[in-house]
Amino acid sequence: MLDDKGYAIEVTDLVKSYDGVKNAVDGVSFHVKEGEIYGLLGKNGAGKSTLIKVLTTLIPATSGSARIKDLDIKKDAIRIRKRIGVVQQEESFDYASVEKNFDIYGMLWEVPKHLIEKRKEELIEFFNLGEARKKRAFELSGGQKKRLQVAREFIHDTDILFLDEPTVGMDPVMRRDVLNFIREKLKDGLSIIFTTQILEEADFVCDRIGIMDKGKMVAEGTSRELKEKFGTMRKLVIGIIDPPNDKLSESVFNSVREIAGISHVTVTGREISILGSNLGRNVKSIIEIISSMNLAIDHISLDVPSLDDVFLEVVNK
Repeated sequence: MLDDKGYAIEVTDLVKSYDGVKNAVDGVSFHVKEGEIYGLLGKNGAGKSTLIKVLTTLIPATSGSARIKDLDIKKDAIRIRKRIGVVQQEESFDYASVEKNFDIYGMLWEVPKHLIEKRKEELIEFFNLGEARKKRAFELSGGQKKRLQVAREFIHDTDILFLDEPTVGMDPVMRRDVLNFIREKLKDGLSIIFTTQILEEADFVCDRIGIMDKGKMVAEGTSRELKEKFGTMRKLVIGIIDPPNDKLSESVFNSVREIAGISHVTVTGREISILGSNLGRNVKSIIEIISSMNLAIDHISLDVPSLDDVFLEVVNK
């Protein structure tokens, strides 16, 4: 059942404070539609994991409200837990084998034994856990543990899935396979909240994205909408021939940041990346500054912003 607005999840002015002084989640409001993947982005400490713990009823909210499938997180915690799946950053069932992890999850969710066996074999094969099936979870590599955490949530049927950085430690091929697998599950009406620090993932898998900073929701929309919203931004990349790496970063940063409209400057190896609004009109001034430092320019490119650039713009305001 959905609420009368058609949302699978609705969050209104949610606040969570651990000490009564500082809010880890500070007045957050958003909604997730049925069959939608909603991405939560933010730096470490932005409040993403705390928000997930509140919505999954692991910790209580300080104030505000949230409804999960029209169930109140304060009044209906037990009923909510029967409707959701959760992949947290923390590990669990470390002493059980890979196979037993699936059996335990299936039993806890009251999945019929024949379905447990069928789904277990399918998931072990898809998530490439065959060689590790007899190992205990604590013996697995970091990537294997994360694959197991994600895989076992699909041993049971669920309405809403909370994925807190689910692909950490996975290689690029498995990461893309898992993201495709998650998107396929939307066809069954599943709704997902997906937190990640890998912006490429959010761009690929999420229908809409919310960016959190210091406990607040500071930007929201589809990847396209966010890029268009910050459409005046451009990214200027300048390659330097044989840069003096010990001084390049500080000197370029201090000089270039004085130009109006520039919000972010980074130096990586032989490249200077400059993010800002209306950069096109300032290219000449930037090149003059860099040339005045006796730095030889190898190449220059001016691009539209990526989701990574939008993220940097939003959280560094």
